[in-house]
Amino acid sequence: MTTNKDWNYHPELPLADPSIFSRPLSARFLAGWLARNWLTLSERVILLLIALAAYSFLYPPLEAAQDFTLGWIVQTWLVNLGLVIAIAGGLHWYFHMEKKQGKTLKFDHREQAKSNRLFDFSNQVHDNMFWSLTSGVAQLTAFQVVTMWLMANGYVPTITFASSPVWFVLALILLPIWSAFHFYWVHRLLHVPFLYKHVHSLHHRNVNIGPWSGFSMHPVEHFLYLSSLCIHWIVASHPIHVIFHVLYLGPGAAMTHTGYEDLLIKDKRRLALGTFYHQLHHRYYECNYGNQEMPWDRWFGTFHDGTGESTARTRTRKKRMYSKMDT
Repeated sequence: MTTNKDWNYHPELPLADPSIFSRPLSARFLAGWLARNWLTLSERVILLLIALAAYSFLYPPLEAAQDFTLGWIVQTWLVNLGLVIAIAGGLHWYFHMEKKQGKTLKFDHREQAKSNRLFDFSNQVHDNMFWSLTSGVAQLTAFQVVTMWLMANGYVPTITFASSPVWFVLALILLPIWSAFHFYWVHRLLHVPFLYKHVHSLHHRNVNIGPWSGFSMHPVEHFLYLSSLCIHWIVASHPIHVIFHVLYLGPGAAMTHTGYEDLLIKDKRRLALGTFYHQLHHRYYECNYGNQEMPWDRWFGTFHDGTGESTARTRTRKKRMYSKMDT
């Protein structure tokens, strides 16, 4: 492990390029990518298993969604509320309250902020919980409710596993890639200085991130971020795809914002969580707008590879961006 004055831990630098879009695609590389993401205990596999269980036992059946009645809408909201609390709260308890892993693989030296007026309630965790559980869960539920209503009434194309088994599986694999594509362009929009100042800065209060930080956003940002779910209004899918997508965008954001790179069990890395790639974005702002699925940052010159040279370039670029706004 590598430690310095800036970071409690960082991976080997400069950061490698794991994107399937940034190289001539080979069968070997693609097989390795599929294995890491779908054939081992990964964030995606865990969220898919939760989605299958929630579809079977927690969410209302699709037939109930034919009309906008209060019962199934409240049930959907309660399930989403419970899942966000369970996943974000569970990760926060494990890593930041009980400190089960100590500072091993933790990126930032610091703890979550308290008695800091930058945050609502002068407390980072309480601030993050408020925005996640109010605007976040409400808008997540609203997008899901509208999508399920459209499906239940036949207004959008739907499939079953029996009717389209290949597309059913392929859609699950592609949804995180679609989300990464959508996230990059929405995120770039949010870094336009006006929108950053009035909207996105709320999320960027979290320089030192924790599980509750991932879904803590201004209501306008929640709307833009969650509009990724509108893909189901166009492309044929199944309620399981919608639920998996909902979990990936909502509770899944807690998993990628733990502040730790991996979950250790008996000193072995068992689950990949946050990435240093995105941690650099929270520290230096105008870099790494996307995630490691997409090559856009490398292609457009906004990639921060973790080195001091990248930090200098990023700071110069940030000054240039905001000086244009002031002139």
